[in-house]
Amino acid sequence: MASKHRVVDHIVEYLAAVGVDYVFGVDGANIEDLYDAAHFHSDITAVLAKHEFSAAAMADGYSRGGAGLGVVAATSGGGALNLVPGLGESFASRVPVLALVGQPPTGMDGRGSFQDTSGRNGSLNAEALFAEVSVYCRRVLNPADIVSALPAAIAAAKAGGPAVLLLPKDIQQSEVPAGADAGPGPERARSMGDPHPIVRALRRAVGPVTIIAGEQVARDDARAELAALRAVLRARVACVPDAKDVAGTPGFGSSSALGVTGVMGHPSVPEAVAGSALCVLVGTRLPVTARAGLDGALSAARTVSLGSAPPYVACTHVHTDDLRASLRMLTGALTSARPTGVRVPDAVPRSELTPPQFAGQGVRYRDAMAALDRALPAGVDIVVDAGNTGAAAIHHLPARRGGRFLVALGMGGMGYSFGAGLGMAFGRRKDRTPNKRVVVIAGDGAFFMHGMEVHTAVQYKLPVTFVLFNNNAHAMCVTREQLYYDDLYSYNRFAPSRLGAGLAAMLPGLRSVDVSDVGGLTTALRASFGVEGPSVLSVECSADEMPPFAPFLAEVGKAAEVTTMKENRTDVPASA
Repeated sequence: MASKHRVVDHIVEYLAAVGVDYVFGVDGANIEDLYDAAHFHSDITAVLAKHEFSAAAMADGYSRGGAGLGVVAATSGGGALNLVPGLGESFASRVPVLALVGQPPTGMDGRGSFQDTSGRNGSLNAEALFAEVSVYCRRVLNPADIVSALPAAIAAAKAGGPAVLLLPKDIQQSEVPAGADAGPGPERARSMGDPHPIVRALRRAVGPVTIIAGEQVARDDARAELAALRAVLRARVACVPDAKDVAGTPGFGSSSALGVTGVMGHPSVPEAVAGSALCVLVGTRLPVTARAGLDGALSAARTVSLGSAPPYVACTHVHTDDLRASLRMLTGALTSARPTGVRVPDAVPRSELTPPQFAGQGVRYRDAMAALDRALPAGVDIVVDAGNTGAAAIHHLPARRGGRFLVALGMGGMGYSFGAGLGMAFGRRKDRTPNKRVVVIAGDGAFFMHGMEVHTAVQYKLPVTFVLFNNNAHAMCVTREQLYYDDLYSYNRFAPSRLGAGLAAMLPGLRSVDVSDVGGLTTALRASFGVEGPSVLSVECSADEMPPFAPFLAEVGKAAEVTTMKENRTDVPASA
């Protein structure tokens, strides 16, 4: 390493000073100087992913897991572009992430350089591109500017969302001017509205109160504050799909947890909301995936909202960027003068969606989730991917007491869970619970996109159990072909694979097995907890089983189809 104090040295030292432990990414010519600087700084570990999307998901999962600011670094060209979908998820879900993106030297801007993204002379404009998937984007063109740009980017990210710094190679290698030390960056002012409109509504309420808790509760880690509000109001709590761990675990002092809202949710939730004197939305905008089936119930009950953005339903809304402080303020106001009309709600038994019975081969989703529920101990973090597998886990599998339950519904990108699970595992190393296991639940379609991060878990000996539901298909798309396109063909079925055996053969030392029944799944799960490092369980299931997904079930009911589906072995493969 050169003896001069380069821009990359300044970046690494500053990140370490503000508590960053890991930089996730993929190395390359126009970001290698940052990796060089990280090598010589003992407080920063540069983690090499297999793909930039997964590196961005690692940073996102690290941040959502509560470990601190997630940082991702990528080189220019295709490496930079591979970050876009990952940052898009963080942007849609308002997850704090810092992205450091290398570019060719400024002297080659607009002159036909390889991977030119300066925006000059007809080249792709990376600054314009990344500005659309970030809350802050700046191309650093003067070495001294890093002193102000880095704190500004971090402050913007911490306010909620990804921030991007574009770093040309010559700028990275340049010296930071002597004495150029900005110190800790200024925190952005956090806006907090007056919660008294909600206080007044609660004091006027006569009857039970229902709380719908959202993703901001998870993002701000306002779980304890939410529990205190629930206790004061003696309310029931439902949660949106991407905040499943915020309402408590039934059977552990949180029997008021109603379940999940929306397309993968529990039918008892709309019933409870409709019977409420007041519904309080906490930290959620209620997008369609979380709102489906609730519109009628919300129109029957008065609704108020507290959070960083107004919901997609008409109601009284109080803005806050600091949900923890606002919830404490709200609870304090109610404690000093308790609402007299609020009463303990009647018990509402949790109900489940009921897909048609399926008589084909493979393990049933419901049975597999029940096996997971029996086997997974307290404290386990669960990361769920998209598709039929994700729908089944969201609907059937409770969060663990003391553990996180993470699903990315901002963009719903398949394969996100692999990187995010690794990011959460690295975060546990930071918070001194290095052996706390993370369980990634994904389908084979997600695996084929980004499952090679299993190799990254092997390389870093991370305690991650990958549970892969292998139905040899993009099964949710198969269901759509069956319901909406007369089941005449399929573009979405795969040639059969044995993922467990294949990974075991490819990655020496990895415990990886295929299971075809619930008993085998239970045995393999329990064995995986004693493994040092990662393990893989591939569960054989069927693409023809319908998941607990309300729009599909409504279509089945509309068409008055038979209630028992049989495995489809006659689909004509669609021609390419």
